[in-house]
Amino acid sequence: MLTVEKQLEIIKRGVVEIVPEEELVAKLERSVKTGRPLHIKLGLDPTAPDIHLGHTVVLQKIRQFQELGHNTTIILGDFTARIGDPTGKSETRKQLTEEQVLENARTYEKQIFKVLDPDKTTITFNSKWLSSMNFARVIELAAKYTVARMLERDDFAKRFKEGLPISVHEFFYPLMQGYDSVALQADVELGGTDQKFNLLMGRTLQREYGQEPQVALMMPIIEGTDGVQKMSKSLGNYIGIDELPGEMYGKTMSIPDDLMLRYYELVTTVPLDEVKRIAEGLQNGILHPRDAKMRLAREIVGIYHGEDAAKHAEEEFKRVFQQRDLPEDIPTFQITEDMLEDGLVWLPRVMQQAGMCGSTSEARRLIQQGALRVNGEKFDAPDGKIKPEPGMVIKAGKRKFIRLA
Repeated sequence: MLTVEKQLEIIKRGVVEIVPEEELVAKLERSVKTGRPLHIKLGLDPTAPDIHLGHTVVLQKIRQFQELGHNTTIILGDFTARIGDPTGKSETRKQLTEEQVLENARTYEKQIFKVLDPDKTTITFNSKWLSSMNFARVIELAAKYTVARMLERDDFAKRFKEGLPISVHEFFYPLMQGYDSVALQADVELGGTDQKFNLLMGRTLQREYGQEPQVALMMPIIEGTDGVQKMSKSLGNYIGIDELPGEMYGKTMSIPDDLMLRYYELVTTVPLDEVKRIAEGLQNGILHPRDAKMRLAREIVGIYHGEDAAKHAEEEFKRVFQQRDLPEDIPTFQITEDMLEDGLVWLPRVMQQAGMCGSTSEARRLIQQGALRVNGEKFDAPDGKIKPEPGMVIKAGKRKFIRLA
């Protein structure tokens, strides 16, 4: 086991806040002295089926704890997800069914092991202890915290001030997440900065139940490919860890230059001293931002698809975007008779059915923005119609291609 000082250096990489840091130091000192690993907890509510790089910021930190020899438990909140975390929400969330939660949980289990070591990870569901609580125990839990303190929470306070409804069951979400720490007797709980209230609830409840309180370790919320808003699938600025290597590589290359170092620190395993050299190279002009970003894209793809896939994705990117060649494997799309009218097809319909965009409205916007090319030439026909020919290559945006069959 590494020294406390070395462990702290690794643990503090990218961390925003540790509450309180002196307690973490004391726990690490006791761990080194006794040889007993710390018990690290991360709760994930499977409210959506896919994991993106934003989720991996915390998962990478869990992986570091694993490599330091500590025990890690991932709680898939099948019970809490039925309520939905009220954090940052301006209204009561729609409750998910048990079937929806379990289906999402199965996908989560598969995806998290692209980051975590399965041999060092325990996965459990919080329904294991929450679903068996009778009403007397629920009342006992509710008595551990006051409404006044619950209303100190920013999202609740804002909704209360604006006269927006707050359902009583929403108060139980942080209580249930905090009780997870009691059930596990966690030493450290990880989460994003938006989870601070919930993480500190764990400390409060552990004290109430006579346990040593956990340390709350908070990681930053990473911005998406737009460089402005937090990474989110609903905003379309995400990089999914299950995406194809070429798509993942291309999306990484699209992030703003000033976001590169943040990604290096938070979503890759590149050593910090090397990240520092990259920063210095960018600052003094020795390293070109394009080369630094290609390294970043290669690192990210390599984590989730392997080095060979990363190299191939880079070669493909160079061929398509630097040398202006076409990709090797362009998906084909068959034009059917019912799509033809006087020998012409309406391209927005073709693009939607081929999966190049989510709707014909989006396709029309791409055409209006000059982002559609046919056989390398900009397509801007006002009616969106064209005479299809076998082998015709349609390109939407920077990375989406189809070839007409």
